[in-house]
Amino acid sequence: MKQALAIILAGALAAAACASKAEEFVLKEGTPAFALAKDLAAIIPALGPDKTTVMVKAKGFTITSAEVIQAIRDNLGTRTDGLKQVDAGQLKQILEQGANTLAERKLLLAAAKEAKAVVPEGDLEKALQSEYGQAGGEQTFLEEIKKADISIDHVKTSIGETLLINAYLKGIVEGGAKVAEADVRKAYDEAAQTDQTASVRHILFLTQGKTDAEKAEIRTKAEGVLARAQAGEDFVELVKQYTEDPGSKDNGGLYENFPRGQMVKPFEDASFSLPVGGLSGLVETSFGYHIIKVVERKKESRTFEEARAEIESRLRQAKQGTLVQDTVQALKDKAKVELIKL
Repeated sequence: MKQALAIILAGALAAAACASKAEEFVLKEGTPAFALAKDLAAIIPALGPDKTTVMVKAKGFTITSAEVIQAIRDNLGTRTDGLKQVDAGQLKQILEQGANTLAERKLLLAAAKEAKAVVPEGDLEKALQSEYGQAGGEQTFLEEIKKADISIDHVKTSIGETLLINAYLKGIVEGGAKVAEADVRKAYDEAAQTDQTASVRHILFLTQGKTDAEKAEIRTKAEGVLARAQAGEDFVELVKQYTEDPGSKDNGGLYENFPRGQMVKPFEDASFSLPVGGLSGLVETSFGYHIIKVVERKKESRTFEEARAEIESRLRQAKQGTLVQDTVQALKDKAKVELIKL
């Protein structure tokens, strides 16, 4: 299911909620979204289906919490049941991010239509076939979304609109993301002088969703394991006993040859600042407490000609990302988008 719905979740929020309109969106009684809003109101009263809680104001449209809830329900179907289990802080963050994403999607769709952007013929079918393939076939995909109470018409519309937005953005970035030879050379010289990748082993003690009291207990436990590692106990054995990271538990806590910018910042900072062979103290991230042991770091060892294409591609992608961000921000500024916190 996770793979089958990837394109729906990655593109943005619901196509059904993206018509640019000045009137405020209202949920229909008897619908799943109405019931969801009623349940979420037990966590945050302002989300009740009888409320008009504006989350975004802009020229030409407003976005209410009802519209965000409808969008999330359209995209996730019955998987939205998980929202009923989160605390008020988490729910607030999810819905505020959803409102921002929905506003950006409205603006991008309007800009794409104004620019007369066109999705190449056959691209929608290709995208659908890709989703079918990831799910194990069309029939499996259809069964999965039906089980989740997600409409295939919504899926097609959402994918189509995402492709239209992508076509619009492609036209913008292609002309403005050229990379100069001097920039490629500069990036290569820097890569040859500084560590580019790190390999580490780590032990993770999860704190997500824990109370302050529980976090204190976890920290005490982590400090005890850290003391044992500092005393020279076999780090891989400690990983096997204590780590709660499913992504590295089975290989001794190893994350190998990851570049800068891939890990959360506190983890990256420790990985690239400790001496090779060095052991960190407790490193706290949004996931929990980490104990990190640096295994190896590498600088750029290829010749300029060998590395040129990869570096140029990386710089171009970075420029493209900046152009997209700048385009979205310019649209938001022009529409005077105001995000209103719950």
